[in-house]
Amino acid sequence: MFSYPLDHQFILRKKKSLKRALLQGISLDQLKNIDQQGLAMPPPPSFLSKKIAILGGSSTHELKEMLELFLLDKGIRAEFYESEYNKFYEDAIFSNPELDAFKPDIIYIHTSSFNLKIPPFFPDYESLENAAKIELERFLSIHQALKDRFNCVIIQNNFDLPAYGNLGNLDSVLGRSALIQALNVLLAKHLKKGVYIHDILGLSSKVGLDRWYDLGLYYQAKYAMSMAGMMECAFSLSHLIGSICGKAKKVLVLDLDNTCWGGVIGDDGLNGISIGDESALGEAYSAFQKYAKELNMRGVVLGVCSKNEQANALEGFSHPRSVLKAEDFSAFYANWNPKNLNLQSMAKELNLGLDSFVFIDDNPSERAIVRENLDVSVPEVGSEVIDFIAHIDRNGYFECISMAKEDLERAKSYAQNAMRVQAQSKFESYDDFLKSLEMKAEISSFSPIYLERITQLINKTNQFNTTTHRYEYAQVEKMSKDKNTIALYGRLWDKFGDNGLIAVSIGHVKGDVCEIDLWLMSCRVLKRGMEGVMMDEFMARTKALGVRLVRGFYYKSAKNAMVAELYGELGFQCITQDEAHSIWELEVKDYKKKNHFIGVENAEK
Repeated sequence: MFSYPLDHQFILRKKKSLKRALLQGISLDQLKNIDQQGLAMPPPPSFLSKKIAILGGSSTHELKEMLELFLLDKGIRAEFYESEYNKFYEDAIFSNPELDAFKPDIIYIHTSSFNLKIPPFFPDYESLENAAKIELERFLSIHQALKDRFNCVIIQNNFDLPAYGNLGNLDSVLGRSALIQALNVLLAKHLKKGVYIHDILGLSSKVGLDRWYDLGLYYQAKYAMSMAGMMECAFSLSHLIGSICGKAKKVLVLDLDNTCWGGVIGDDGLNGISIGDESALGEAYSAFQKYAKELNMRGVVLGVCSKNEQANALEGFSHPRSVLKAEDFSAFYANWNPKNLNLQSMAKELNLGLDSFVFIDDNPSERAIVRENLDVSVPEVGSEVIDFIAHIDRNGYFECISMAKEDLERAKSYAQNAMRVQAQSKFESYDDFLKSLEMKAEISSFSPIYLERITQLINKTNQFNTTTHRYEYAQVEKMSKDKNTIALYGRLWDKFGDNGLIAVSIGHVKGDVCEIDLWLMSCRVLKRGMEGVMMDEFMARTKALGVRLVRGFYYKSAKNAMVAELYGELGFQCITQDEAHSIWELEVKDYKKKNHFIGVENAEK
């Protein structure tokens, strides 16, 4: 229901019932049965809470209600502030007691081409460029004022093309259309950290300008988009907010026959499958493989889950026209087991939650089985390969908010992990295996060059995370400069490769006590001793600052049970515990070093 292609009319008609159902974590049919039979509602699911301020250049009420639904579907419960009509500039630049008291986590500036102060055409490109720079400065001043006051995430629409121009084709050279495109380029070029672009230019082109605009609705109620356009805008915006909040997917799992190539490899043989530009069908499959390859290149992990013989499945990727090769996949399950069981095994192998998986299969029965048994995203792609890319793209599963080095190397790291697992079986003891890895770590204070990656890790790590506190870039940057904050990152290498920046710990010093606010690590490096290395350095820092006592916190979430006893394993004593949280303490003088297998470097020395 909340996936591409959206049923706009149904969602608008049922939005109140949909909200009730989402808040209870049930379907509309279940809600209907409960209402008819007078049954008690089930306990509501847990949500991530966010305060979102919408500063609108047009009316925003309908957009807010649609956005609320899509965020609930992603597990985010939002509280909203809405500016008065077209008061986005005043709310941003001048003090507003109501907005100040709201203390938003995210500010969304919902502007469009209607809010640009530009003439209809220009005598030359120099005049057009100057006008674009003036508009740019207006919006950059808005961003800076909001960052100074709220230190929170800011989302800014770029600008859609106008519904019409008055220069014909020349409008793209010296008219409004040309200025908007120049402004969008400048906006992207001068974007500050912590400000994200919501690409309504691209979105409106996908929807089509004739469907994007409803000028009658604009003149009547000052909505900058049609109802369908607003719904698509809210849907797209929910992907961006979800990714900022760590909700983006991580793994794309593919079926093979009639998904990665046309035909059945076991029956048709290598020469009989359709792949490559020799036919229209083969070219379509090549395009889909190319899309999956590009996702993999920027960090999305690829897996295979196919009912097939392993040898036949591998042979398909040896085809000279195959874009994907067997080595592009971090997990490869080709057998005759039920696919839901294979996906469960794959999640354990990759050490990733099933809710981070997207599964693509041309077979509707296989899709239904996986969807009904697992918390895996399974888009209803149909059986035509030409539709597969649109379902992945428009559903925003792999929404990307930044491009760090670790993103580009993530898929490679999972393949290296598989090599480590294979190597482990060759040793009689786990200690011998750890020694054989020849591990080296870099532990240091937050560095400006890593702040983006640190922020990303904080907002994406769910399992090995003691408190699941979330911080945005500006907050991380502020902590990196605070003399009373111990903020450490950890990188890890071994003989198989670079694991990247995979650990973060943050503690606040208050007198002679240091309270650990955040302690997290990527699950890619579990059971390697990295937590001991991080704690050794953390305790050394506390000692240097004259700290007597370190206090750690565990706050239970749906996914972090693995660290419930972490502090106990590191030598802390539990002083308070209930079902939801626990508090642990350790005298600095009583701490004993934990690291035995990892060589440590400090980038600050």
